[in-house]
Amino acid sequence: MIKVLPFEEPIVQLKTKIEELKEYTASADVDMSAEIIHLEARLKKLEHEIYENMEPWDRVQVARHPSRPTTRDYIQLLCTDFMELHGDRLYGDDAAIIGGIALFEGRPITIIGHQRGIDTKENIKRNFGMPHPEGYRKALRLMKQAEKFKRPIICMIDTKGAYPGKAAEERGQSEAIARNLVEMAGLKVPVISIVIGEGGSGGALALGVANHIHMLENSTYSVISPEGAASILWKDASLAKQAAEAMKITAPDLKKMEIIDTVIQEVHGGAHKNIEAQAEYMKETLINSLIELEKLTPDELIENRYIKFKNIGEFNE
Repeated sequence: MIKVLPFEEPIVQLKTKIEELKEYTASADVDMSAEIIHLEARLKKLEHEIYENMEPWDRVQVARHPSRPTTRDYIQLLCTDFMELHGDRLYGDDAAIIGGIALFEGRPITIIGHQRGIDTKENIKRNFGMPHPEGYRKALRLMKQAEKFKRPIICMIDTKGAYPGKAAEERGQSEAIARNLVEMAGLKVPVISIVIGEGGSGGALALGVANHIHMLENSTYSVISPEGAASILWKDASLAKQAAEAMKITAPDLKKMEIIDTVIQEVHGGAHKNIEAQAEYMKETLINSLIELEKLTPDELIENRYIKFKNIGEFNE
């Protein structure tokens, strides 16, 4: 059963009413077709009003939806001949990061992303999509391999953040993230990142130093969660809704600030409503990005990345 988000309750109630009338019409000798048509028109209008005017906190909830598609879901729909590669060649394999070689529209690419679980058992295996250092080192190994063989890199970001546990810190969590930032900045192949869910803190940025950064319409990208920001600013995590509005963490806000390049449209209600359609929207954006970036020389790709991040945060008084 798909979880119903609070702002969707009026839609669900109206859909339930329509289904009840259809069942009643089928079982009783009463024609309710005019009322059904009227309610369906009202439902369409209501869906448009709600989904076109979502508040930041609504988008946060959609980004966290347990049924939201994961990196693996999109790999299966966007790519063919995916070969997953494992391990960082230093410590072990981190299931919170998946990556490998695949064909995208007939061209070889390297694709890497955070991977959440789809149930409790898998979430424990994948550490709820929060990587350890070996996960980021695996990602970097695959990126350097892609550079060697001149394959474009596509990264999918979907994590609350890097794992903050003792073992991760002992194995060099901050160094692993910092190393990714440095090395990604100098890669001589096109790098494209897409935020597909939550993009949290340095754990997200470790896959985010790209020539093009895209975001799904209902994803978020921030240095801290709304709850964390509310706890720091107001000592009250329950004020997360206000924090989400103040932080400007949604795709439309980040596009206005020119931190990201493209807001990828989502199907009404979120990507989990129709994964196949969502993958098609993403495919169009990825194709356009690759066409644009493959025109650039290796030096121009590095310069493009440098200018992009140098300009972030500029302001005029």
